[in-house]
Amino acid sequence: TFYLTLTELLTWNERNNANILFCYCFQDQGQYTCNGSVDINGNPASKIDTGKWRACSSILGGEFCGALAYYGVGTNLVSYLTKVQNQGNLTAASNVASWQGTCYLTPLLGSFFADSYWGRHRTIVISMTIYTVGMVLLTLSAVVPANNNTLVVSPKDTLTSLGLFLTALGLGGIWPCVPPFGADQFDETDGAEKTQKELYYNWYYFAVNGGFFLASTVLVWVQDNCGWKLGFGIPTLVSAIGVAGFLATMKIYRYQRPGGSVLTRIFQVLVAATRKINVNAPIDSSLLYEMPGKDSAIVGSRKLMHTDGLNFFDRAATFTGSDEIYHETTNPWKLCTVTQVEELKILLRMFPILLTGVIFNTAEAMLPLFIEQGELMDNNMHGFSLPPASLTTFNCLCILVLAPTYNKVLMPMMSRFTGNKRGLSEFQRIGIGMVFAMLSMVSAALVEMFRLHSVKNRVLDHENTAVPMNILWQAPQYSFVGIAKVFSVVGVIEFAYEQSPDAMRSLCQACSLAMVTFGSYLVCIMLKFINEVTARLPGQGSHGWIPEDLNQGHLDKFFLFMAGLQLLNLLAFVYCATRYKRKLAT
Repeated sequence: TFYLTLTELLTWNERNNANILFCYCFQDQGQYTCNGSVDINGNPASKIDTGKWRACSSILGGEFCGALAYYGVGTNLVSYLTKVQNQGNLTAASNVASWQGTCYLTPLLGSFFADSYWGRHRTIVISMTIYTVGMVLLTLSAVVPANNNTLVVSPKDTLTSLGLFLTALGLGGIWPCVPPFGADQFDETDGAEKTQKELYYNWYYFAVNGGFFLASTVLVWVQDNCGWKLGFGIPTLVSAIGVAGFLATMKIYRYQRPGGSVLTRIFQVLVAATRKINVNAPIDSSLLYEMPGKDSAIVGSRKLMHTDGLNFFDRAATFTGSDEIYHETTNPWKLCTVTQVEELKILLRMFPILLTGVIFNTAEAMLPLFIEQGELMDNNMHGFSLPPASLTTFNCLCILVLAPTYNKVLMPMMSRFTGNKRGLSEFQRIGIGMVFAMLSMVSAALVEMFRLHSVKNRVLDHENTAVPMNILWQAPQYSFVGIAKVFSVVGVIEFAYEQSPDAMRSLCQACSLAMVTFGSYLVCIMLKFINEVTARLPGQGSHGWIPEDLNQGHLDKFFLFMAGLQLLNLLAFVYCATRYKRKLAT
């Protein structure tokens, strides 16, 4: 009664502080979370009635539906564009690559709105709605008859383009917000809930790949055999079900408030530090400016303790005579808090770790080359012709098996050796994943060496034909990519949530997703560059390592080159990880 009466008399900002105070007053009783999360009404979130696995089940269900819808479109999109939209192979492949690249870049926009203004839940709801509308338009494009007038843009083309644009825009708010929003359902100040949160990351990735598996098998078969109306209609319906399920459990979610413009806070630190470039920061960090009390000046964020290093930015939190005389403590463009300075420091320290994800993601970008390699191998399995692209299911199956196995088997086993209750730290997981990414390239190179040896023995080097080498020899390289993703991708998701500033968690997730796009772009550049350079080498003739006829090339050397690049990337990651300073939150 006292709490309700008090909050009625306070302003909105004072009420937020009262909520936190109320949480601390009753934390000993274990009734409310103490990480700043609130319920749907803006009150401190109850540990009993909100969050945990009951809330996460609908989040994971919505992510499963979203993944099935996305991969239901993306997996076979090139076939739709060529067979239904009558686009050429090159045009269709370029459009698909552009769409997929956009899907991984729009999260930078969605995460900005989530962290700054809307909050993660509202951003997810808006983005899911936009995504579902885009799916409806894609389905309509499969229903509308084609226009034979080539001089006028047909409604079919318009619906397809607009649908793909809206789906990419919608994913921009879904992908960077769902992982941290699910993690928000666990109070990291509670030891038991923190342990459960660490299991959530594996189940999140399991849900994503469960949707991918069904999409790449069942939905692709429906699209090829039952038509595109049903092939797009099913993922559209599934997407709508995911939105409905996500909205149905709003009352049991825990919410984190948006902290205001991320970019503004970053520029404030840069400007304030530059203004005081001739001022020396005090050796005693307690003399730096910070808000009094337990509350941070940034809404939805805990205070961050000062860390050594990157001392130039400490000037932004350093008092000067003018600060005291003119009361510039109220102007963040002249004087910032330690927490605000530490936010920028954390981002700068995280960046090298995230940047190693560019090279790591080139492993998955190699899958099209794996498929081209498999097209020149024997795919006859006891009278059944196994499509080379179907071996990508080994990648997915490894993830579906290993993700839950890690929780039940590998985690207890690893904890005996590492002394870590989680089994492996996020850095150890990322490092192990990078090792398997390197092994996938080595495995692909060995397969190609044996395949080219068989080509020479049978004098097939001038014939673009398959060799009598079973295609299942490719299974290890696909499996290694899947294992690498289970370790590294889940490790990066955990790292981006745990180490990022509280009010920038969606942005850091978006940055990790952008590395996927940059990895794909890097492979495209390297393929063209290396092929042109190697074509000039003596003994290569008029073609490089990767010609149209792979029987005349040296794809094995390219795979070994990529393996060496993965090794260098692993060493760079180890160097950065051993020198990384973790954030210190109060």
